[in-house]
Order: sequence, then C-alpha cells, then structure tokens
Amino acid sequence: MRNYFLFGLFAMSFSAHAAEHWLLTVNRWGNPSSMTMSLDEHAGQLSGTLDGDRLTGTRSGTDIAFAVVDQQGNQYAYQGRVDGAAMQGSADFPDTNNSAARARHAFSARRLPERMSGQAQLHEFVPTDYANEFSATRAPVLTIWPGDSVHTSTVDSGGVDDKGVTRALYGNPQTGPFYVMGAQAGDTLVIQLRRLRLNRNYADSLDALVGRAQSTGVAANATALGKPVRWKLDLAQGLAWPEQAGPNLRQLRIPVRPMLGGLALAPQDGPPMSTGDTGRTGGNMDFNEVIEGNTVYLPVQQPGALLYLGDAHALQGDGETSQYALETSMDVTFSVELVKGKAIGMPRVASPTQIMTLGQAGSLDDALRSATAGMVQWLQQDYGLTLSEAAIVLGSAVRYSVANLAGRSVGVAAKLDKRLLAR
Repeated sequence: MRNYFLFGLFAMSFSAHAAEHWLLTVNRWGNPSSMTMSLDEHAGQLSGTLDGDRLTGTRSGTDIAFAVVDQQGNQYAYQGRVDGAAMQGSADFPDTNNSAARARHAFSARRLPERMSGQAQLHEFVPTDYANEFSATRAPVLTIWPGDSVHTSTVDSGGVDDKGVTRALYGNPQTGPFYVMGAQAGDTLVIQLRRLRLNRNYADSLDALVGRAQSTGVAANATALGKPVRWKLDLAQGLAWPEQAGPNLRQLRIPVRPMLGGLALAPQDGPPMSTGDTGRTGGNMDFNEVIEGNTVYLPVQQPGALLYLGDAHALQGDGETSQYALETSMDVTFSVELVKGKAIGMPRVASPTQIMTLGQAGSLDDALRSATAGMVQWLQQDYGLTLSEAAIVLGSAVRYSVANLAGRSVGVAAKLDKRLLAR
C-alpha cells in the first residue's frame, strides 16, 4: 500500500464520532513496515483510512477487526486486541509472489498522542541514550507537531557529553528520533536551526589529510599524520586554537562556526543507515552550512519523518579534510514545519542569502551531478524555470563547494544567490 495521503488531527478517544490516529507496524518475514491509521467508531462500526486506503471494521470490547482494499484492489484483513494505547494482532495479506496465495503477519500499533494545545510549543528534551543508526524502527524519543520547537543537546562524535563523560558508543551518535505528527512519505520536512551553541571549552581533531585530498608526493610524506589534536574553545570570544601548538601556530586563533555534522530522517523501509553514512534523507553530511540561522529541507520517507541530529562541530573547513573536524558537544534549538505532498530529491539548505543543494555519492563526479540535478529541480519546482532557463542561471551564477571528503561517500554543494532569483 502507498504511503501518500493527508490526514487531520482529531481528538484521541474511542467515544462516538471521535477519531483516533495510530502508527501501525506490520512485521513481514522479519521486515517491519509502518503506516498511519485513522479510526472513527460509531456504535461499534469502524471507518477510516490505513496508509491512505479506505478502512472498515468492527470493535467489540477489546477485540478489533478491520479490512482494507488498496488502489490496486488487493485486500488486507486485520484482527487483534486493543489494550489502552496499544494494539496487536495478525494480518492476512496477499502473498508477494503468488496472487492466489495469502500470508499472515504479526502487527502492532501505538496510538499517537493528541496535541495538548492548539498553539506551537517549545519542548525541552534531555537525551538519555543515543542512536548509532538512522533507523525507522527505533522508538521516537518525543512527538512534536509542525510549528513546534525543541531545545536539546548532542554528544560529540566519540559519544562524550558536555561534562567530558562518555555517554554513547563512538561513531557520530545521534539524538532522536523526533516523531513529527502529520509527516508522510512524499512530504518535505523543514528544519529551522534556531540556536547552535557550544557547551564545553574543548574540541578534538586530528593532524590528518583524508586520502582523497593527498597527492602522491604528499602521501609519501604523510605517514606520521593522524595524531590527535586538542583544541581550546573560548566560548565568550568565540575563538578556537590548538592547546599544544608549536611555535608556528602559537598565535593561531580561528573564529568558531558551530554546525551539525549529522542531520537526517529515517530512510525508507529496509536496512537502517549508519550514522557515518549519507543518503537522500541526509545523514553524516558534514556540510559546514548546516549552521544557526539556516534552514534544512529533507525528504520524508517514513510516517512521522523520524528526525535525528548530532555530530556537532565547533568549526570545519570545506570537505572535513582532517577526517575529524573540531568535534565537540552542543546545545541545539530547532523548529519544524511540513510541506505536504512535495517530494525533493536530496537535502536542501537555505541561508538568508543563498539556496544550496547537497549531492552525495561515491565519487566527486557523481556528487557534482547530483547537486546540479537537485538545483535544477529546485529552480523548476519553486521558481518555475524551464530546463533551458535553469541552465542559463547555473552557467552564469552557480558556485560549487566540496562539502565532505571524509566519509564513504563524498558531498558537493551547489549554491545560488537568492538576490538573482528574487524576481
């Protein structure tokens, strides 16, 4: 069944004419797949939608049964029991390889919370554990609504918090996921980065050069590189410098520019994505324009979007050529909005002055193609340009930067000044 539909926010009780919303997960041969379901009951009769398809059924006490017919005419039958805000049972599905056969799968569901206030809320969330995968099956840490803001924190890429205590396994552990009510596959989640503030006085990096940035001559002399570098962070003045700098770097002072290396939504059904990797829903992008004041657009692939964030950097040059940037912990405030029914091909970033698309692939050539395709899509979708007109704009005004060289994939960003597109 398809995951493209709109649903409203209704009251959350089983009284007559009151609708509920649930997140239903079917386990098909060990592969979980989630869908949103709305239920409306009148005198024991159920109506509603499941994944956008019409649903009918009955409920008697804690027993529930409902059936769905999808847009291709396939029939699905569910039977189970309701226990408060939980539901579980079995589902009768068409066999994926034999149209004449049926298959039974276990399902479970949880009732989604109702909004306590009609106005946007600021949520305080203190993480107690962290994720090393961008996964659709990890339980959400918080449910939020479009327009809401969240104040939270991250640990550094090694799992160390603002007190210097190891709280998670190394490998870019992430805070989240945050479940965004109303988000469905085919939508775009808009993440506005309200505040990114360093919360400790040091960061860690390396005296390294990634292999992709080394010439043969440099590589021959770089065998001793890769040593840890501890950086001092002056939070009041916003400056960073190596604590054990030699005489040539003793006067080095660099203004910090806090950023999130990791920002992602859960990928589509299938294996989760490592927090060291990237994809079309974001990931370990290490793009140094994911900063306070900018807005990130990510394509939704799962009900609730499931937003993760982490891998804070006090500062990073283009490409993260030292393998690690200035890795640290951070306090983060973000807000979310939702663009319904608008699909984008890859991450987008908007600053007050520029629009940017991030292409990520196994090679710089492919990442460049992806970034260009993403910018063409943006110009066509939002500015109404033809392909010919987009080519003219790109040929005269686009700027490219290397966003990331340190991961298994690389990133290239395409950038355009907004003032050129204002009319």
